[in-house]
Amino acid sequence: MKRKMQAAVVEQFGKPLVLREWDIPSPEAGQILVKTEACGVCHTDVHAWHGDWPLKPTLPFIPGHEGIGMVAAVGSGVTIVKEGDRVGVPWLYSACGRCEYCLSAWETVCPQAQFGGYTKNGGFAEYILADPNYVAHIPSGIASRDAAPIICAGITTYKGIKQTEAKPGEWIAISGAGGLGHLAIQYAKVMGLQVCAIDIDDGKLAHAKRLGADFVVNAKVGDPAAAVKKETGGGAHGVLITAPSLIAFKQGVGMTRKRGTCVLVGLPPGEFPVPLFDVVANCITIRGSFVGTRQDMAEALAFAAEGKVKADIELQPLSAINQVLDRLEHGDVASRVVLDLEN
Repeated sequence: MKRKMQAAVVEQFGKPLVLREWDIPSPEAGQILVKTEACGVCHTDVHAWHGDWPLKPTLPFIPGHEGIGMVAAVGSGVTIVKEGDRVGVPWLYSACGRCEYCLSAWETVCPQAQFGGYTKNGGFAEYILADPNYVAHIPSGIASRDAAPIICAGITTYKGIKQTEAKPGEWIAISGAGGLGHLAIQYAKVMGLQVCAIDIDDGKLAHAKRLGADFVVNAKVGDPAAAVKKETGGGAHGVLITAPSLIAFKQGVGMTRKRGTCVLVGLPPGEFPVPLFDVVANCITIRGSFVGTRQDMAEALAFAAEGKVKADIELQPLSAINQVLDRLEHGDVASRVVLDLEN
């Protein structure tokens, strides 16, 4: 008789998740089983729950792609992790390892990539099956609850900043100062950048200043692009748009310096309103950035383990998942919620 675990399961898109018993999976050859200690909750989980995107998860499924825990069992042939190691099971669950993208360290866009809590069951459960080749290796200097947001929001913003190609001493504008943005501000400062934070919430902007932002702009007041251009002497060298807002996307391009790069990581529904004349005439680069590679993960975690970057977290039990998702959907989460599965 199989052992059971508690899991929060999407049985119908858009309906409340069901807390139910689920068989604890057994790792097959090349797999590991992780005993979940903490799992972050991300806006992507809201999209998964609703089935918003063209490629939908297969029902029923367990969301969650920020699961951290100890390796409880290993399948045959696994040598790179062992029982007792602490790992994270991130959004990039696995990739083929052989295509042109994997061979050039761009496994995040592998056509055969699988995604945690989406095409594979994730961390809203007491145990997670994982591919040992793609788990995050959690340094000893960071608690599991603090590591959970780093393996999604942290790596996403860190990689996005790298993709702007902004150099130390140059300006980066970070649009959105919430769950992603508050980490982006910290990474940008550690990386030697001058930071302008943009949001529509004065409380988040005040927090951005406390985290080290050099300049803040309330996007509801006046012309935010003009304000950024004035402060930075012509626009930000790099712009990172974390806000899931088409208005923010349009404003972000307007904040970009000539020959600068505007990087998109937020995923609002709809078509991106691009001012083509400005993009062409100002030689602006617009670039999408999708989470990050395993090397990006190691770098993002290293900053956090050294205490240079820290996610603001709110702990909740697994039983509160429906309230948490509802709050996320309505913008009622200040930074990041982490599910505590140890208690």
